[in-house]
Order: sequence, then C-alpha cells, then structure tokens
Amino acid sequence: MGRRGGAGTIIAIATVGLFLGGCATFSKDGGMTLVADQTGAIVGTAALKIRNEADAAAAHARVTALIATPLTVNKAVEIALLNNRALQAAYNELGVSETELVEASLPPAPSFSLVHLTGAELEIERQVTQNILALLTLPRRRAIAEDRFKVAQARAVQATLSTAWEARRAYYRAVAAAQTVTFLEQSRISAEAVSELAKKLGETGAMPKLEQAREHAFYAEVVGELATARLRQRSEREALNRALGLWGSDLTYRLPNKLPPLPSSPRTMADVETQAVTTRVDIQIARMELAALAKEYGLTHATRFINTLEASGVDRNEIRQGERTPRSGYGLTFEIPIYDFGETKTRRAEETYLRAVNLLIDKSVNARADARQAYQAYRGSYDIARYYEKTVLPLRDTISEQTLLNYNGMLSDLFGLLTDSRDRIAANQRAIEAKRDFWIAEADLHAATTGGGGLSGGPSGQTQANAQSE
Repeated sequence: MGRRGGAGTIIAIATVGLFLGGCATFSKDGGMTLVADQTGAIVGTAALKIRNEADAAAAHARVTALIATPLTVNKAVEIALLNNRALQAAYNELGVSETELVEASLPPAPSFSLVHLTGAELEIERQVTQNILALLTLPRRRAIAEDRFKVAQARAVQATLSTAWEARRAYYRAVAAAQTVTFLEQSRISAEAVSELAKKLGETGAMPKLEQAREHAFYAEVVGELATARLRQRSEREALNRALGLWGSDLTYRLPNKLPPLPSSPRTMADVETQAVTTRVDIQIARMELAALAKEYGLTHATRFINTLEASGVDRNEIRQGERTPRSGYGLTFEIPIYDFGETKTRRAEETYLRAVNLLIDKSVNARADARQAYQAYRGSYDIARYYEKTVLPLRDTISEQTLLNYNGMLSDLFGLLTDSRDRIAANQRAIEAKRDFWIAEADLHAATTGGGGLSGGPSGQTQANAQSE
C-alpha cells in the first residue's frame, strides 16, 4: 500500500501538470500574418519574414526586378521591407517572443532524484518533486505571456512602419538632390558659354575687364554650387542605399529626374489628434503593456504570502540483514516571507504599474502634439511649394525674359543680367527644396498618425524664410 501511495503521488503530480499545461505549440506563421495585414493596409506593401535560403533568394529576385526600372517611392518602400536586415532582426524578435509564449504555456518540469546509501544497511530512495505554485499560477502566467506576444507583434508592426517612412523620406531627399544637380548642371553649361563669349569679346576689346570678371565670377560661383550639390547628392543617395539595404551591384539603380508633382489639393484632417491617439502603434503598445502589467500585478498580489510551494513523492527501500522494508510518502516544501510578508514585491509591482500609467498618458499627450505639428508642417509646406510653383517661378521666368530683351536691346547692362541669373538659380533651388519638404512632411504626417518613428523636423527654416522674403 505504501509503495502504491508514493507512486500514486508521482502519477497525480504528473497528471496535474499535463492537464494544466495543455498542448503548447508554435504557430505556423510565427505571428507574422497579423503584422503583414496591418502593415499592408497602411503602407500598401505587406511585411515578409525571410526564414530560409529560398525566401532570401525570392526576396533578392524581387529586389532585382524592382531596381531594373527607375525607382518610384512605392518601389523603394517595397525594397526596404524586403531587404532591410534590421527589420528582419525585428521579425526575429517576434519569433523569440513566441518561444517565450510557448515556454510560459508549459508546466514546470518535475525534478527527479535517486539516493543510494551503503554501510551497515542499504538505503535506496527515489523522489520526484513538482512546483505546485507554478502549476497553479500557470493559466495566469500564460495569459501574461500572450499579452507580451501581442506587444511583440505590435512592435514588429512599428518597426515595419518606421522602415517604410524612413525609406520614403530618404527617397525624396535623394531625388531632390539629383534634381538640383541636374538644374545646376544646365546652369553651368549656360554660364560656361557666356564666360567663353566674354573672354573672346575681351580679347577683341569689345568687353571691358570688369564685365569679363563678372561673367567669369558668375561661372565660378555656379561651378562651386554644383560641386556642393553633387556632394549632397552622393550623401543623400548613400542614405537611401542604407534605408533600402542595398549594396554591391544593386547600387546601380536609377532615380527619376525630378520629384513627383504636387497633389491638386492637400489632405484635410478634421480631428488629427483623435486619429493619432486611436491608431498610433506606439500608443497601442503602451496600452497592451499596461494590461500585461495589470495581470502581473494581480499575480504578484495573489502570491505575496507564499513564494515557493513544492510537492514531492518519495519511495524508500531499506535493506537490513537481508530484509527489505519499503517505505513511501510525500513531502511539502514552502517558503513564507516572514520579514516583509510580500510587501516588497507588491510595492514594486504597484509602482511599476503606476509608472506605466504615467508613461502612457505622457505618450498620448506627445502623440497629440506630434499630430498637430505634423499636420501644420504638411499644410504649410504644401502652401509654400505651391506658392513657388504658381507664383515665384513664373515671375522669375518673366523677369528673365524681359531682362534678356532689355540687354539685347542695350537697355540694361550685364550686371542686371547676372543679377537676374543668380536670382533665378536661387529661386529654382528653393522651389525644389520646398517640394522636397512637402513630400517629407507627408511622410511625417503618416508617421505621426499611424506610428513608426518621430518627425524629421518639417520644412527647413531657410526654405520658409526664403518663401517669406519672396
């Protein structure tokens, strides 16, 4: 009877563990279906996790096909989501979180011990021990792990959005830099032709040295601006390479000659603050973390008086002078925090929860401010870019035409013509920058209302100041 009692205890402990543990397995998609659905709805391109060499080969083939033709902003985003290894590392973090979920869903493994003592008598003891407290709290710990896994999914969405918005910003900066180089190259060719003409006229005595020097100085200034623009172009293209994760032979991709045209009218958002608070991924993450902390606080409060509770089944055989005496039974081990009665753990959990509450409120306030700032920058940069396009550049074209006619009719001197050329170059450069700032502001507005990174800073102060001076 005694041996059956000990074996029965062992079987009972194992049965309880199997009953509470259930069947914990890994999901087929590793949690990526939800990530792909949410990111696809926001950026138009679904997230994809590269799990093996076949996935990597398929992703590289897709990237090769995308860079075969001039890049659009949507192509750039797709390349970034396929090719950015930091983003793939974020998806691996999601896989790690799933392993933690499966691990938290499993019952604690029992420990087995075997004692063999010899001397005047022989004793053999077998013992199995199970953490009963861990078994009893398994459903709660599993629920907490499920919440943590949902947080990991949201973080994967956030990383995807951040990669997408940064790719858009880098794309617009690179295209704007290339457009500026193209424009200045055209200006350099014209300035060089005029400089050469001035040199020949000077050799014949038809143009004074002062006028020649002005032409040569203007040409030198344009060459200097072009060199600066080319340096900026290389820097912005490298930033785009980094955002897209491209290297080697993939760096030969082509960009369009100019930025896309402005939309016919800007977006109108009646309540941008509410949209940001209800849809931003980082706010959702903070809410889910708060829910998980609430469950952890409840678990800590429930176990504050008992830290450890273990049950053991014991079988012992004593052999003395050829006689065998079997013994069996059970044991209980528990630890009681007699010095603080769990107050330390409870207070720590309470303060951790309250800290998360305050951080959530702070994040919500900042999200509202980000949304307002992003929308103001979006509308302001649109108005500035449209003003340059519809007002400043047409006026500059008219001034250039009239100045050239006056110069050809000997009604104005060369100094006026050079001044107009400088102003025209500056106005076109600022128009390119204004349009670039608008498209970056649009990406910032998406980031401010959906999550995935902070603001880039909005339109440059120089662009706004130039617009006001115009």
